[in-house]
Amino acid sequence: MGRYLTTLRVFWIASLTAELEYQANFLIELVATAGNLVGSIFVLSLFYGRGQSLGGWSWEGALVVLGIYTLLEGITSTLLQPNLSTIVAHVRTGSLDFVLLKPIDSQFWLSARTFSPWGLPGIALGAGLIGYAAWKAGATPTPLTLLGAALMLVASLMILYSLWFVLAASSIWFVKIWNATEVLRSVLVAGRFPVSAFPAGLRAFFTFIVPVAFLTTVPAEAILGRASGPWLLAGGAVAIAAVVLSRWFWQFALRFYTSASS
Repeated sequence: MGRYLTTLRVFWIASLTAELEYQANFLIELVATAGNLVGSIFVLSLFYGRGQSLGGWSWEGALVVLGIYTLLEGITSTLLQPNLSTIVAHVRTGSLDFVLLKPIDSQFWLSARTFSPWGLPGIALGAGLIGYAAWKAGATPTPLTLLGAALMLVASLMILYSLWFVLAASSIWFVKIWNATEVLRSVLVAGRFPVSAFPAGLRAFFTFIVPVAFLTTVPAEAILGRASGPWLLAGGAVAIAAVVLSRWFWQFALRFYTSASS
């Protein structure tokens, strides 16, 4: 574990050194992220006119959901997209050979090699919105509530990572699969809203097929202190199953990888 943490530190320092040569990008990203967030809040506000609610959620509760979505988008831009998008290039050019020959786990290398600071504004704005909205909603930050919220946010990250990694690993069969990531991002946009706001069929889809409910709605329930035990256990189980599946899928996909030297 110590060796991996040291390697991760070296990776991220090198990435930051390269990326920060263009410091104006940080300001541009901050303005763009803030603009997107304002637009999302405006769209959300359209559902709350004249005392209406969205799937039984209060305005402040829905803002917590939106804050978690914004936070996850920031993490996607910081870690997931910069790293996992390279899997397609490695497969296409044959440079995956060199990754597999390195004395380090290939999934770790592909998942953590790059750190992009341009997603940090999204992380900061999302965390700020979560804190503000939870405070306005009257959430009580008890130790049990904080623990449940932290565990559900970690579970959310595990599920999100697994979805992205499995899709990226599919490029071993379908080199142009990266176009499908736009489809995934479009589906995950549903996470901006509480899952109870959707019709029954879509609620089932976003819970059991693509677990969007466990990405934003269940963590929001935990932050607000009203998540039930079964939902918390289900969120943890889905997260563990997703990571195990991503690991198995990578090992399975490598059996079909044709080396550039073969």
